[in-house]
Amino acid sequence: MTDTNNSSTIPHAVIHVIDPERENTFRRLAATSGFLKAQSRNKILMKCTQCETEMEKPRKCSKCRSVLYCSQECQKKNWPTHKRICHEVEDSSGVLKLVRMFSVNPLLMMYLKVAIVLDCNLLNNPRIGFEVPFVASVNIGFEPSDIFDFVGLYFDDKIVREKLQGMLQVNAVTPWYPGMQGGRPLTPQRLNQWRDIRARHNADGYTKDPVGLLDFSSEGLSRNNRRLTYAVSVGCHISPVILEMAMEHEPFVRVCPLAGTRFKQPKTAMTCLEYINIHIRADTQNQLRLRTEMTEQDKEIILAAGRDEDEVPACVLKEKMKREIIYNNIVRQDKGAHSLDWETQRARRKNRPRRSPCPFCGTWACKGLAAPIAQPNVRVCMWDCKKED
Repeated sequence: MTDTNNSSTIPHAVIHVIDPERENTFRRLAATSGFLKAQSRNKILMKCTQCETEMEKPRKCSKCRSVLYCSQECQKKNWPTHKRICHEVEDSSGVLKLVRMFSVNPLLMMYLKVAIVLDCNLLNNPRIGFEVPFVASVNIGFEPSDIFDFVGLYFDDKIVREKLQGMLQVNAVTPWYPGMQGGRPLTPQRLNQWRDIRARHNADGYTKDPVGLLDFSSEGLSRNNRRLTYAVSVGCHISPVILEMAMEHEPFVRVCPLAGTRFKQPKTAMTCLEYINIHIRADTQNQLRLRTEMTEQDKEIILAAGRDEDEVPACVLKEKMKREIIYNNIVRQDKGAHSLDWETQRARRKNRPRRSPCPFCGTWACKGLAAPIAQPNVRVCMWDCKKED
C-alpha cells in the first residue's frame, strides 16, 4: 500500500498487492471442504449468557435469537441487562457454525494453540494445564473479504455496497493462568468445567499433555450499545507437537509481492494470529467455510474504529490493525485524519463526489481512477481527495 505526505486528508490511493503464489500456497496447506464438513459434526458446547453453564441444546432469546440460555430462569434473570439492546440486534450471522468450522481446521487450530502456549506461560510453569487450568479467550470478528470494502467502511464511504461478503478473523487472544498479574480467580463453575475436561483427556490417554479451556467470543455494536453475541467454550488439548513448535521459535518467512523480497517475522503469539488471518483471507473460494454476509453490527465495529471511538470491539480492531502488515498504510494515514475534529472530517466526506465501481478492480471503494501497473496481481484504487485549505 502507498503512503501520502498530506496528513490532513484521507488516503488518496491504496495499492493492494497479492503474492502470485498465494493460491498455490493456500491449496497446498488448506484442509479440504469434505474433511472439514465431516469433522464439523462434532459437538461444541456453548455457555449460558447468565450462569456460564455448558449446554448442548441452548435456548435462544425468541426476539433477537442472538443470546443463549440454559433455562427460562436464567433468561428472566438476564432480561434487565439484555432488554436494552434486544430490539436492536438482527438475526444471528451464523457465528456458531463458523466457530465450529474454525475449531475443526487443523492448520488454524495448530497456530492458535501455539499462540496460546506462548501467551499462557505453559513453557515456563509445568503445573499449568495439569494441576491448575489455563483459559484462552479468543475474540473473533468479521471483516469484508475485500480489503477495499474494509477501507471504504473504515473511512465511512457511503458508496460501499450494502451487502458485503465477510470473513472470520481472529482479533485477539486474552490469556488467563494462575499467578498472572491482574487475573481474577475462576468461578467454581469454570473450575469444575476444566476438571471434567481434564478427567476426560486423562481417560483417553493424554495424561502427559496440558489441557485448558478455550472460549470463542464474538461482539457486535449497535449504534448506541455494545453486546456479546456468542460465547462458545471448548476444551483445549495441547499436544507435544504444539509444544515443540512453540519452543523452537522458528520465524515466519514472508514475501513482499511487489518487490519479491523475503523477510522474517519472529514467531510470537501475535504473528501466529496474523498467519491465521492471512490464511483465511487467501481462501477466495470459501473452501474453509469461514465466510458469511456481514451484519450491520459487524460493519458498525469498523465504522466505530474509523471514528476512533473507545468502545471495546472498536479498540480491539484498532489494536489488530496496528500489528498486522496489511493495515500498515491505513493506520499511518489515519493518524493524520484523526488530528482533525470529527465534525470537520464528516463535513469533508459529505462534500466528496459520488463514486462508481472501479473499472480495474470492480469495487465501490474508489471513484474509478485506476489503472494496471507492471507487476502482476496488483490492484490500485484511487481516491479523489483534493487538498483543502
